[in-house]
Amino acid sequence: MFVPGNNPAMMQDAFIYAPDSIMLDLEDSVTMHEKDAARLLVYNALKTIDYGDIEMVVRINPLSTPYGKKDVEAVVKAGVDVIRMPKTETAEEVVEVEQEIERVEREIGCLGRTKIMAAIESTLGVVNAYAIATASKRMMGIALGAEDYCANLKTQRSPEGTELLMARQTIVVAARAAGIDALDTVYSNLNDMDTFRKEVELIKQLGFDGKSIINPRQIEIVNEVFAPKEKDIEKARTIIAAIKEAEKRGSGVIAVNGKMVDRPVVIRAERTINLAIASGILKKEDVL
Repeated sequence: MFVPGNNPAMMQDAFIYAPDSIMLDLEDSVTMHEKDAARLLVYNALKTIDYGDIEMVVRINPLSTPYGKKDVEAVVKAGVDVIRMPKTETAEEVVEVEQEIERVEREIGCLGRTKIMAAIESTLGVVNAYAIATASKRMMGIALGAEDYCANLKTQRSPEGTELLMARQTIVVAARAAGIDALDTVYSNLNDMDTFRKEVELIKQLGFDGKSIINPRQIEIVNEVFAPKEKDIEKARTIIAAIKEAEKRGSGVIAVNGKMVDRPVVIRAERTINLAIASGILKKEDVL
């Protein structure tokens, strides 16, 4: 969930809505004359507010601006989990951010702690998606930024999202090949929750791991769509139990209800269980 870095009240209360991640924004939502003040607010929020187990992300300004390096230094020192790079177009940009992170981490003695997420918001970024995804071991996910991408594509967003299909598929494929997460763009029309739900269903079908949001009202819909259904969970638990039984017998052959289970089915079952745990439907001990 995006939260403007110049809004202390929103930063103070964001954890109440229990999003999976809170992204404090120092870039587009903050005007030029507020950049330095917002950076200090975000630093203090990370240092003083108890966000619990929620993943904390900060979207920094590009290093090519006067603010980027200062953003990196402040949020790394504050203990941020993930730095989100905006408008990423090349692997070299990722390496530059990584070097800045390492410089600060060495200074404070916590080398390797901070992860990177890259937002892909242009046609060049889409073309270079896999190179971006594999540019750093710190890279935990790549995300689509649709508004800038559509402007670069010389079109505009439609309810159907046809203009985003190639970018979405490219980002998912690049993320899967790199072994990291793929995250979809925001949907800003809060008066059209039906279209928002359809978009969430689409991006889940395409293989995304999650969706960026701008308002707490959108959290429930994303969770509902991504949470596995009870019948799928039971099927997955049956498959996992069969795997464990086969391991006890020392057998590499797995069968459920008389049918052989191949590796893709096992992978889907494991993902279903992981989603059920992440959604709070199951506890880890329920499947051990």
